[in-house]
Amino acid sequence: MTTPADRRSESPETPTPVVEGFEDYEIPDSVHLAAPFDGIPPVIDTVDGLERAAAVVARGTGPAAIDTERASGFRYGQRAFLVQLRREGVGTILIDPEATGSLAVLGEALSGVEWVLHAATQDLPSLRALDMHPDALFDTELGGRIAGLRRVGLAAETEELLGYTLAKEHSAVDWSKRPLPRDWLNYAALDVEMLIQLRYAMEDLLREKGKLEWALEEFEAVRTAPPAPARQDPWRRTSGINKIKGHRQLTALRNLWEERERLAQHKDLSPGRLLPDAALVAAAQAMPRTVPQLLATPAFHGRLAAREAPRWLRAVAEAQRATELVPFTVKSDALPPVKAWEAKRPEAAARLKAFKPAVTDLAEAHGLPTENLLTPEHLRRFCWQPPRSTADQAVADRLQDLGARRWQVELVAPVIGAAWRELRARKRAGRQAGHDAPEPAGAEPAA
Repeated sequence: MTTPADRRSESPETPTPVVEGFEDYEIPDSVHLAAPFDGIPPVIDTVDGLERAAAVVARGTGPAAIDTERASGFRYGQRAFLVQLRREGVGTILIDPEATGSLAVLGEALSGVEWVLHAATQDLPSLRALDMHPDALFDTELGGRIAGLRRVGLAAETEELLGYTLAKEHSAVDWSKRPLPRDWLNYAALDVEMLIQLRYAMEDLLREKGKLEWALEEFEAVRTAPPAPARQDPWRRTSGINKIKGHRQLTALRNLWEERERLAQHKDLSPGRLLPDAALVAAAQAMPRTVPQLLATPAFHGRLAAREAPRWLRAVAEAQRATELVPFTVKSDALPPVKAWEAKRPEAAARLKAFKPAVTDLAEAHGLPTENLLTPEHLRRFCWQPPRSTADQAVADRLQDLGARRWQVELVAPVIGAAWRELRARKRAGRQAGHDAPEPAGAEPAA
């Protein structure tokens, strides 16, 4: 892919004209884009305004660049508080979905139009919650990974492929604030300013590297992926849960987590802003019986620690009275930690040890991050419960059943098949020498 700097050095035999007074001036490798070329558009915050904007968008041409801004860490959930869109013939529009509600009318205006997003998996859930669903997708972040770019942030890709630098500030601010400051809106508009040009530059780069079809298959997989299932017992991911030693303490921690979740949803605030995980763990460990005892508990601090103390104490008291206590472990279809494989299923551990470096080497040979060539979860599940045969086709069928894409299967199956057959051969040689036990043939039962 030819970069802006490369283009300036393609014809060294052509002398650069010298303008008097600028003999020492050096052409920069990139140009800083401080503001949108067309200025900052007003924020659309009425249903009528949204309908008029949708009509304009429908008359535009080409793909639509789309981005969202959320208030993670400030508000409850992951909904969008600003939606940015840019399209040829339209320019940039900024929408306040908190004011307009559903964006279904905008989604209809984009029927059949390709959406260009950067890291689509971050934006699609909040867009779908607003009734927007893409018919086609191009993900410039994922495209950059497949192309083998070292840095795949929006600013980094825009600079490398287009020669423009973008401001990076304001990405982690509270986008639920109203009115939004002008410099925040400037930042938001810049996020889509060059996204369509970046899309075409990325397409050229992928085609040049022979990876365009791979990327298109990945984009479609992202577009059509079902929503992630709700996590079982999300409270078990509380930071510091490993400090809890007894079942009653664990029950108290669950009660506290669920109470915090209900209050956070009611107040529309991020749970951690009400009471940090450390406070939940501290209260569960101490098992206080009075409000003064609770407030005297070390590490029990937070925005609503004292104000909502009776609420937190009730959660602990319910655990103290409970006759059914929560267990430390629950049945799950999740695989055991890899460090436990040697004891639980040594054959699976041996396969993972043999296949992982083979897949890593293949990824490096193709200039891909290993996780984009084959997700670690797919590799682990393959090793844990493999097909009966080591033949490439059997390997390919199993990988496809696990969800690997066609291009991934075509690259990886022969490599895993060869590594597996080599592993089997080494085991046979070891048995003949009397040093090893046979590897059971066929698929193994699930854990």
